[in-house]
Amino acid sequence: MAIAKLGTVVLDCPDPVALARFYAQVLGGEIEEIEDDGEEWVELTGTGGTTLAFQLAPGFVPPAWPAPDSSQQFHLDLDVTDLDTAEKEVLALGATVLDAADRTRTFRVYADPAGHPFCLCAG
Repeated sequence: MAIAKLGTVVLDCPDPVALARFYAQVLGGEIEEIEDDGEEWVELTGTGGTTLAFQLAPGFVPPAWPAPDSSQQFHLDLDVTDLDTAEKEVLALGATVLDAADRTRTFRVYADPAGHPFCLCAG
């Protein structure tokens, strides 16, 4: 029996509203700004899955990928129907390519505008 249920995935970032807008354009959903003890917290809901939240992190340093001396911590896998089309769209929204050279793979790796790695996966 499970002890808990996954409620929210939270990304630390320097600008929660801007990063929420990026992911809203990628995943759809609604952006909700939430006042919580003076911290800036924004949630992206209505995407058909787990809530994705963005929390203000002063002094934020993006994860390194790939880096043997530093961990990426985690990444998001985003299923898409067409890798080439999705790649063009996320790049236009401000993503950067981390690893997409092997066009025969079923996934490609990018960073969101705050530097968090995510994969577009053929699904």
